[in-house]
Amino acid sequence: MNILVTGGAGYIGSHVVKLLGEQGHTIVVLDNLSKGFREAVLYGKLEVGNTGDRELVSRILRENCIEAVMHFAAHTIVPESVADPLKYYGNNTCNTRNLLECCKDAGVEYFIFSSTAAVYGIPGTAGTVSEESETRPINPYGTSKLMSEIMLRDLCTATGMKYVALRYFNVAGCDPDGRIGQSTPEATLLIKVACEAATGKREKLKIFGTDYPTPDGTGIRDYIHVVDLGTAHLAALDYLHAGGESTVCNCGYGHGFSVREVIDTLNAQLDTPVRVEETDRRAGDPPSLIADTRKIHELMSWQPEYDDLHEIIRSALNWERHARF
Repeated sequence: MNILVTGGAGYIGSHVVKLLGEQGHTIVVLDNLSKGFREAVLYGKLEVGNTGDRELVSRILRENCIEAVMHFAAHTIVPESVADPLKYYGNNTCNTRNLLECCKDAGVEYFIFSSTAAVYGIPGTAGTVSEESETRPINPYGTSKLMSEIMLRDLCTATGMKYVALRYFNVAGCDPDGRIGQSTPEATLLIKVACEAATGKREKLKIFGTDYPTPDGTGIRDYIHVVDLGTAHLAALDYLHAGGESTVCNCGYGHGFSVREVIDTLNAQLDTPVRVEETDRRAGDPPSLIADTRKIHELMSWQPEYDDLHEIIRSALNWERHARF
């Protein structure tokens, strides 16, 4: 299949491009390289530019006879979205609107959208959310993604284009081969930050909140290996190509680990434990956030291979020690 991958030089997008290339698809990557890296694009050709550039996107879709689009390009830092909401609505929502219009005009058949568990906001006491749970984002990042989901749903209803929106939980880990990884500057994801602290790239690791109603007082999250997240995108594409209807699916493992459990698992792989500082909770952080993943398993027969916290951290630590870019 001829596939356009926006944001394909970034962390998650580059891992999906690698998987697509290994399957033999023809790939075009569109990335403005603000957060991504040329070296991360292992397959296909790279077009440098923005998804909001309709003339550029239309040319790419037309010249390459694009049949499917996987849309990763977005800003993703929650605190930044609170401080600068228009930046997020401009890039994540308005540029997605422009991309969708180009897809409509070009007759693109399938669209896979990179969404987020942030659309759920703070879940109920159980801490587990399904696709039917209420969507009530508490920050502009989550809202910008939910707005994009709504636009995508309505466009596909009107045109017949089919889509899958994948709501990511906590993505972590790196390519087991060590060829690509997460080099996002000023990253905020726990495992990435912890591995930076373990390799001396950060002075310490902060624990935000130790008084949550959880077994050890720290927040619990559902961590998914980036390669398993990548195979979920391939499963979603296969599902649509086989005639599946448009849908939304959670992407996680269906169970979680606390911040302290993550740190303990990391320290077990180190000679010297990471330096930790305990500090206050961050506003809006739920005690627990775990995916109900029954839908993606049932609809798409998705079978993760790296559901192991030790392996997730091992691959992330290996990249941090030997990063190529």
